[in-house]
Amino acid sequence: MSAALKQIELASFKSFGKKSLISLTSAVTCVVGPNGSGKSNIVEAFRFVLGEQSMKSLRGKGGVDLIFKGSKTLSGANRAQVNITFDNSNKIFSFTNSGLGVSLDYDEITIGREVFSDGVNRYSINKTEVRLKDVVDLLSSVNIGSSGHHIISQGEADRVLNVSNKERRIMIEDALGLKVYQYRIQESLRKLDKTLVNMKEVQALRREIAPHLLFLKKQVQVVEKATIMREELRSLYKTYFSSESTYINNETKRLSQSKHSLDDQMHSFDERIGVLQSDSKGEGNQNSEFKDKIKEYENELGVLRSRKDELTHKVGRIEGTLIGIEREIKRAPEHKDKLIPESEWKSILNNIKNKIDRALELKDISEISEALHSMKNHIESLSPNTNYGGVSNEMKESLNKEYSELKDTNSGLNDELGEVKNNENFILKEISILRMQDTEREATLRDSERNLYELLRQKNEVVSNLKSLQFEEDKLSLIKSSFERELAEGGAIIGREVITYAQTEVEGGINRSSQEENLRRIERIKIKLEDNGGINSGDVLKEYNDTVARDSFLAKEVDDLNKSIAHCRLLIQELKETLDTEFKVGVEKINKQFAEFFTLMFGGGGAFLSVVMDHKKSRKISKEEVEEIGEEDEEKGEEELGFERGIEINVSLPHKKVKDLHMLSGGERSLTSIALLFAISQVNPPPFLVLDETDAALDEANSRKYGNMLESLSKNTQLIVVTHNRETMSRAQVLYGVTMDSSGASKLLSIHLTDATAYAK
Repeated sequence: MSAALKQIELASFKSFGKKSLISLTSAVTCVVGPNGSGKSNIVEAFRFVLGEQSMKSLRGKGGVDLIFKGSKTLSGANRAQVNITFDNSNKIFSFTNSGLGVSLDYDEITIGREVFSDGVNRYSINKTEVRLKDVVDLLSSVNIGSSGHHIISQGEADRVLNVSNKERRIMIEDALGLKVYQYRIQESLRKLDKTLVNMKEVQALRREIAPHLLFLKKQVQVVEKATIMREELRSLYKTYFSSESTYINNETKRLSQSKHSLDDQMHSFDERIGVLQSDSKGEGNQNSEFKDKIKEYENELGVLRSRKDELTHKVGRIEGTLIGIEREIKRAPEHKDKLIPESEWKSILNNIKNKIDRALELKDISEISEALHSMKNHIESLSPNTNYGGVSNEMKESLNKEYSELKDTNSGLNDELGEVKNNENFILKEISILRMQDTEREATLRDSERNLYELLRQKNEVVSNLKSLQFEEDKLSLIKSSFERELAEGGAIIGREVITYAQTEVEGGINRSSQEENLRRIERIKIKLEDNGGINSGDVLKEYNDTVARDSFLAKEVDDLNKSIAHCRLLIQELKETLDTEFKVGVEKINKQFAEFFTLMFGGGGAFLSVVMDHKKSRKISKEEVEEIGEEDEEKGEEELGFERGIEINVSLPHKKVKDLHMLSGGERSLTSIALLFAISQVNPPPFLVLDETDAALDEANSRKYGNMLESLSKNTQLIVVTHNRETMSRAQVLYGVTMDSSGASKLLSIHLTDATAYAK
C-alpha cells in the first residue's frame, strides 16, 4: 500500500511518560482501553505530529500542557516528541519547492515534532530540521490535507452536519484535492490585480508625458530655426578663435622671452650684490676684529703697566732695605766689643723682618716710607751710644744672610721688570700696526658701498620692468581666460570642432579692434540662440527622441498588459471551469458512495449532496471591479459578488418522512455523518484514517454495518480505530490496549488477533 503508515512513536507526550511505539503494519489497527487510560492521547499525537496548531483540538492551553508532568515514581519531562513513519518505497512523497535541501530518496519518511516547556516547536523530516510549511507541503503530496478529514473523532463526525454550506464545501474541496485550483485562481487574481494596477500606471504615465511631448515638438521646431544662426556662429568662431589663439601664442612667446632676459639680469645683479654684501660684511667683521684686537692689546698693556709699577715699587723698597743692611754691617766692627742681650737683638730682628714683610705688601709709597722709617728707628736703637756689650757673631751672620736673600730677590724682580718693559714695547708696536690696517680697510669698505648702491639702483630698474611685464602677463591671462571660456561655450553650442579652430595659425598681425567686433557679434547671436532655446538644442533633441521612445515603449507596454490581462482572465475562467467540473465530478462520486454507505447503514433510504447558491450580503460593485471583470460580464460579476456556492446534505430515511438533518436522532446523525465521511474518503482516499470512537452511539446491529464499512474502507485506506465496540474490534488484525500502570503513565499492550485465536484454540 503506497504511503502506508509504518509506526508512530510517542515520548513524554501527555500521559505517555515513557517512550511508546505503535507499529501500524495491518490494514485495521484498533486501540482499546478504559476511560482515562490515554487512548485519545494517541489520536492527539497524530494531530500533533501532522502539524495541528489549535491547542483546543489538542485539549490544552499551551505547549506545556502536552508534556508529561510526572508522577509519584516518574519525573516530569521538559519536552514532548512524536515521530510518525511512512512507507516511501514507491517514492510518492515530494515537495513543491525543490530547493529545500531535504532528500526524500529513502524507503521511509519520518516526520517529527517536538514541543518544549517554553512553547517552542521544532519540526523535522528524516531528522533534518524544517519548517511547519515544509511538513504541510510534504503531506499534501500524499493527499493529507489541512482540513483534518483523515482524523475523525466522535465530536467531529457530527461537525460535517453542523457546519455551514460554505464550510462544508471547503471541506469537500480539500478532501477532493481541489485546493490547488483555488490557490492558482487566487494567484491569477492577484496577478490580474497587479497587472490592472500596472496598466493604470502605464496609462497615467502616457497621459503625463503627452503634454511634455507636445512641448518638446515645438521646441524642436525652434531648434531647427536656430540651426541657421548656429552656422553663422560657427563661421564667426572660426575667424575669432584662430586669430585669438595666434595672438595669445605670440604674446606668450614675447612675454616669456622678455621675462627670461629680465630674470637673467636679476640673477646677475643678485649674484654681484650678494658678493659685495658678503665682502662688505666680511670687511665689517674684519674691522670689528681689528678693533677687538686693539682693545685686547690695550687691556693687556694696562695690565703690564700695573705690573711694572708694582715691580718698580718692590725693587725700590728692597734696595732701600739693602742700603740699611749695608750700613749695619759697616757699623758692626765699631761695636765689636759691645754685647747685646740675645732676647733683645732677636726681638729687634723680628720687628725689622715684620716691617720688611709689611713693606713688601704695601703699594702706596707713603705707607712704604713709613715702614722704612720704622725699620730705621729699630736699627738706630742699636747705635754705639747704646750701652751694649758689642755685636755678636751670630748677629753678623744673620745680617749677611738676609742681605744675600734680598739681593737675590731684587735681581729676580729686576729681570721680571725688564721682561714687562719688553712686552709693553711689543704691544705698543702691534697696536700701531693694527690702527694703520683698520684705516686702510675702512677706505676699501666705502668704495664697496658705493658700488653696491649702484648695483641696487640698476636692480630696481629691472624689478620695475618685471612689474610692468607682470601687468602685461595679467592682462594676457584675462584675455586667455576669456578665450577659454568662450571656447568652452563654443564647444557647448557648436561642438568639439571649435578646438580645431583654436589650433589654426594666422599669419600677419592681429587687429584687436576686429577681434572685439567679432566677439560682440558672437555675443549677439548667442543671446538670440538662448532666447530661442537653441543653446541646449542637443539636449532638447535628445530629450525629444527619448520621450518619443518612452511613449512608444509605454504604448507597447499597454499592448503587452492588455494581452496579459486577457490571458489572466482566460486562465481564471479555465481554472474556474476546471474547478467547477472537478467539483461536480467529485460530488457525483461522493454521492454514489454516500448513497451506498447510507443504504448500507440504514437498510434503505437515500442521501445525496446538492450544490446550492447562498446569498451573501449585497454590496455595490465599484467601478474598478467592473473594469476588472469586464463590462460584458457585469451581470455575472454581480451574481458572483451577491452569491456563494455551498453544499447541502439531503437525506431520506426508510419508513420515515424525515428529510431535515435537524430532525434526525443522535444515532441517525452519527450514521449519516459516518456514511458521508467514509464516502468522501473513498473518492480521494488518504493514506490512512484515524477514527476516534466514531461508533460510540451505534447499537449492535449498526455496529456490524459499521464494521462492514471498515472492512470496505480498509481495502484502499489504512485504518487506526479507537473504540470500545467489540464488533469493531473483531474487524482489526492488531489490538493495542492502553492502560494506566502503577507508575501513573500510559502503557501499551499489543496482540495480533490471529495469534490470539490460535492461542485460544
